[in-house]
Amino acid sequence: MTPGIQELMRQVEGIRDSYRRHVLAGDLDAAVALTAPEVSVLRLPARTGATGQDALRRHLSDDVTGRLPADLALSRLSRTTDRFRVVDEERVSFTHDRELPWLLPGAASTGRSAEVVVITVVTVRQARITAVRALWDQTGLLAQLDLPADAVRPGAAVGGAVEGPASWW
Repeated sequence: MTPGIQELMRQVEGIRDSYRRHVLAGDLDAAVALTAPEVSVLRLPARTGATGQDALRRHLSDDVTGRLPADLALSRLSRTTDRFRVVDEERVSFTHDRELPWLLPGAASTGRSAEVVVITVVTVRQARITAVRALWDQTGLLAQLDLPADAVRPGAAVGGAVEGPASWW
């Protein structure tokens, strides 16, 4: 691998990490500035997300910012990077202390603790995020929270981002 490719991979990781940091800090302008105009964000089990920068800003503002669990903890288990993608496997733990429309749409707070492994794939082109996909064991998460499957009403990701497997990547 050439030094140029290695540097490009570090830049892709940096863009992804900056986006995450800005979202968690509630800095939506900075987060959205790192995305391409046609960005697509999809959390597969919940079917929540957005397509396009304006829809992403609304989604982050309405469903994510201010709706993160107070004790949310993220711990990276592994990372794989190439010139265009970062794939992270992370352990996510939290107490279900509030409604989480981005993760468990329609489910009331249970007060229970949960831990789940989340796989995210972030695609970057021309120094802008074009896609974010997240996947986790929804059945295991619901069991930890003592929620029946019908307690969660899968959301409607904006702009047809949930058409099927061909559109996920």
